[in-house]
Parts: sequence; structure tokens; C-alpha cells
Amino acid sequence: MIQSLTDLWYGFGVALQPHNLMWSFFGVLVGNMIGVLPGMGPLSAIAILLPLTFVMHAVPAIMMLSGIFYGAIYGGVIGAILLNLPCHPAHAVTCLDGYPMTQQGKGGAALGIAMLGSFFAASVGILVMIFFSPVLVKLAFQFGPGDVFAIMLLGLVAGSTMSGGSPLKGVAMTLVGILCGVAGTDVSSGAVRFTFGIPELADGVGLVAISMGLFGVADFLLNVNHATFVGSGVKIRLRDMPPSWAEIKQAFLPMLRGTFIGTLFGAMPGTGPTITTFIAYALESRISKTPERFGRGAIEGVVAPEAASHSKTQVDFIPTMCLGIPGDAVMALILGALMIQGIAPGPQLITEHPDLFWGLIASFWVGNVLLMLLNVPLIGVWVKLLQVPYRYLFPSALFFIAIGAFTTDNSLFQVVEVLFFGIVGVLFLTLRFSVTPILLGFVLGPMVEENFRRALQLSHGDLGILIHRPISASFIAACILLIAVQILIRLMKPGRKPVIEMETHAQP
Repeated sequence: MIQSLTDLWYGFGVALQPHNLMWSFFGVLVGNMIGVLPGMGPLSAIAILLPLTFVMHAVPAIMMLSGIFYGAIYGGVIGAILLNLPCHPAHAVTCLDGYPMTQQGKGGAALGIAMLGSFFAASVGILVMIFFSPVLVKLAFQFGPGDVFAIMLLGLVAGSTMSGGSPLKGVAMTLVGILCGVAGTDVSSGAVRFTFGIPELADGVGLVAISMGLFGVADFLLNVNHATFVGSGVKIRLRDMPPSWAEIKQAFLPMLRGTFIGTLFGAMPGTGPTITTFIAYALESRISKTPERFGRGAIEGVVAPEAASHSKTQVDFIPTMCLGIPGDAVMALILGALMIQGIAPGPQLITEHPDLFWGLIASFWVGNVLLMLLNVPLIGVWVKLLQVPYRYLFPSALFFIAIGAFTTDNSLFQVVEVLFFGIVGVLFLTLRFSVTPILLGFVLGPMVEENFRRALQLSHGDLGILIHRPISASFIAACILLIAVQILIRLMKPGRKPVIEMETHAQP
């Protein structure tokens, strides 16, 4: 424990260096603004700014990308509470009680208690990361290639089957991502594969191209016709934001329970913040002595989901940084950014790059304090920003995407790649395929292949190595159990309605 606190003190020395502090501030500011805008989540922002990290040192680069991530989570609650506008799926449940509080003239208090709960939950998540990560790293040093393969396989299975929507569609999208990830030159044999005769693909599909296309261009093309003006009558005064002691007392236990749920789900791959917020809300409505208040402005229905979302956001970094296993698409993108910097996430990260690891943890606290200070005076600005139609915002965003893609390799082929994946993303989203598993498969696929090969080389081709060791056997059993549960849920679902009936209900 004393060693962890010493390392954390060293991390604050790194995080508070002027250039690191500047990039952390820039990240949370951009993330906060992106979080307010519907349709432009942290994935889009990170994808657009990813080329900027090519000319940056690894420490400020990862601090900036991480700041965008949790800054966007902070920003999303503003539209949910003040405008009944769930800018991101995770904040949809916050609208149920946040907006009724605004209608009752308590919007400022709802924002204040949400930010207080968010900061508390994020702090708990950071503490869990400080004390749990070194223990996990010590255990990870005992992992062999077969164990790492099994853990990453669980990440792929969980990410594809629990990403929302049809599990079969999720698995299909994961396979698409794996195929994109293995294209290029094989590391072991040096053979060029799956390039279709295109020489520019010899180095593989670019992470920037696939992320910008699927999460930037595709979202923009789908939402470009949105021209709704909102937020014209919302006014929040600074003196309205501090919650009363009675409201803090009422929200304290729900905040603790939401934090526990977010922390519990944080280390589980494939469970996004949306799942945790709905679970936290359902728990509060079930155990409440007055469940009829939920949906009519219950403060518990605001603070519990937001606490769950923010604690999970911080704990998400544990498997990503310590094991190299991203829990969702944002973590996969940050994992890819580390690999671009030549840093291999995993057990060696803490010992080989302590400035990055402990500086990043310290920057979480610095960034959360900055967000608390930023959100109070800038709420009016963010509400005004929501009045700008999409058709004016998106052309400028597409312009920066094209510049960012070109500068990655000074080649127009990168821009063509972005456009291709943007069109592919639009097709998949129109057909209701989630594109998130594609990024998970793209990042994890080559790592799964590499560790599978190493395990077979050590065992001279004996697949039994995957079940002889207890660690790999446990994770493979978890994969099988997860697949079996999904099949069972699918079989227990009631039959679909007839097509004619569905079409009748779909008519206005």
C-alpha cells in the first residue's frame, strides 16, 4: 500500500508537468463538448484526434485521449437532464428522472448532485485501479501464451455477444474485424495475405482509417439531416447547482450502490456503461420504499446511474493497461494508440513505463477536478451549442477527418480507406449491425492469433495445453458458458410476430 501511494505521488509529479497538464485539459475540454453533442461520442472524437498523437510523446497523448473519454461521459449528462436529450445511450436512463427535475425547477440541483456523484464514483474507481492493478500484474506474470489466448478469447466472445442487439450479428461483426486485423504481412512467415493485390495494404489496414470511417464518417452520414434546434428556453444559474444537505443525504446510499455496480462491471469485458446504468437504476427502483417517485423526478434515479457510469469508466482501464484486453471499443482505440506509440500494454507496462501508468492515474484525478470546474461556468455555452444544426457542424468535422487521415502516411489511400469504411459502416448501421465489435476484433484478433501460435509451438501442436493449465481452462470454460447462456436466452425468447403484423404496427 505504501509503495502504491509513493508511486501515485510520482504520478502526480508527471501529470502536473505543464505540457502534460495542458494536453489533459485539452482532452477533457474537447470531451466535454463532444459529450454534449448528440451523435458525436468519445469514439468519434478520439478517432478524429488520433493522428495528432503521432507527433506527441506517449504520456501526454494517452492523457489527452483518456480525458476525451471521461470528459464525454461528464458532458452527456447535461443534455440528458436539461433537455431530455440522451446524447449517448448510457445517459438514456438519466433522462427518466433528470428531465422531470428540470421541469420542476430543480435542473440545477440535478446537475449538481450528478456531478458530485460522478466525481465520487470516479475517485473510487481510481482508488480501485491504484491498489488492484499491481496485484493483477503480479498474477499476470504467471500467464503463459495459452492463458493470454484464453483471456483475449473471452474478451472477443463477451464483446461480440454482449454488445447489444443480436449476438449472431455481434459475432459476425467481430469476425469482420478479425479479418481486417490479419490483413497485411504475416509477422511469423513474412507472407503477404488478404491484400487482394493492393500494395498499400501490405502494412495492414490502418487503425486510424477503420476507426475514423466506422465511428466518424458513418455517424456523420447517418445524422447529417438532423437540423433540430433545442435548448432555447433552458437557463441554469450558478446558485441553483449546489444540492441541499437533504438532497445529498437522500442521494448518498444510491451513489454508493451505483459506484459498487460500476466498479463490479468495470473489469468485465463487453459490458458497456449502458448496461451498468440500467442495472443501477433498476436496483434503486426495486429497493425504494416509494418506487412510484421514479420517472417523476427522483434524485436517486439521477445519481445512481451516473455513479455507475463513471466508476466503470475509470475501472475499464485496469484490464486494458494491465492485461492488454480492452473492455469496449473506446478502450480498444486507446489500446491501439498505445501500440502506435510502440508501447505494448500488459504486465510489463507498470515496470517499463511507470511515468505513463502512474502519470495517467494521477491525471484522472486532475482531469475530474478540471471537469467539475469547467462544467459549472460552461453549461450555458454547451446548451447554446446544442442549438447549432448538424448540417453546419459535420462538414467541418469531415474536413478535419480527411486531413487527419492524409497526415498519417501522407497518402490519399488513407483517405480512400476512411471513405470505404465510412460507407461500410453506414450499410452495417442501416441493417442494424453494431460496428463496435469490428474494432474489438480488429485490435484483439492479431493478438489472439499470435498467442495461439506461440502456445501451439510450445506444445508441439497439442491443443490440450489450453485445458491442462487451470487459468486457460477457466477462461475457455467461461467462453463456453457465455455462449451457452446466449443460446439459452435465444431459445427461451417468445416467437417473433408475423411480418404482416409488424408492418401494420410500423405504419404511422
